[in-house]
Amino acid sequence: MANHKSALKRIRSNETKRLRNRYQHKTTRNAIKKLKESEKKEAEALLPSVISMVDKLAKKNIIHDNKAANLKSQLAKHVATL
Repeated sequence: MANHKSALKRIRSNETKRLRNRYQHKTTRNAIKKLKESEKKEAEALLPSVISMVDKLAKKNIIHDNKAANLKSQLAKHVATL
């Protein structure tokens, strides 16, 4: 167990951040799945919001920048082929 006040605070804040990151990552993954299952008109409406979610994850280093770029490219390609 931590001996310093700052270490105890760091443990608390790390846990809070971890839970927030998990929630945001899972929410984005669900949005991607929903977009892939939807019809063309609905998918075109969802695409900007999903891309925004992916960008936010990359900005906060929850996912790597290249993974975000690959996901956005894959989603745009998928919507274009519908």
